[in-house]
Amino acid sequence: MYAERRTGRFNPGSFAVAMGVNGIVIGALFYAAPGVVPTILRPDPPLVTYQVDLPKPPPPEPQIAAEPSPTPRLRTPTPLVLTPTIDRGVTVDPTPYTPPTIDGSAGTGTGLVALPFDPPKPAPVMVQPGIDPRYAADFQPSYPAGERRAEHEGRVVVRVLIGADGRVKQVERVSATNDAFYRATLDRALGKWRFTPGTRDGVAVEAWRSMTLRFVLSEN
Repeated sequence: MYAERRTGRFNPGSFAVAMGVNGIVIGALFYAAPGVVPTILRPDPPLVTYQVDLPKPPPPEPQIAAEPSPTPRLRTPTPLVLTPTIDRGVTVDPTPYTPPTIDGSAGTGTGLVALPFDPPKPAPVMVQPGIDPRYAADFQPSYPAGERRAEHEGRVVVRVLIGADGRVKQVERVSATNDAFYRATLDRALGKWRFTPGTRDGVAVEAWRSMTLRFVLSEN
């Protein structure tokens, strides 16, 4: 046997047969499914736009200005009229009440009662105690010897309670340079000082008085 040798020549008859077969197959597909069309073959429909007329907004409602509130009228108060009432079963004595006087007798019917009147008392007259001029030379205390030798000067302020007889009953220290000057003043006040007593409406009474003494060295 001899095998058929293939040659490289182009056979036009075979090509035509193949193309005819392919055409028959494609045609049969078109007839079998006529609605199947490749998408790429159908053009897009044209875009159609429509103008839509929007409804017009309603006109604004007219604003009504608020009317001012009326001024309130002042109402004149109605006068109150007292209507007497009658209490049944009660008898009213028309005779006016007559208050008794101070001595218990019936009055004149005027309704006034005479009361005793005490006028206000005047304030009492106070007179402060003063230095008795008869003892004025005895008021200066003796100068303390130690303070004199040291050439110290001093000052003493005291409050004294003066009795109704003019004598000093009590001494209170207010201020003093030192104790030596105060003791000298205390001894002199209790032993030698005499006053005209203070008075209350002319009557001698106890009273307080402040005294100031100075201890000064003389230049002699």
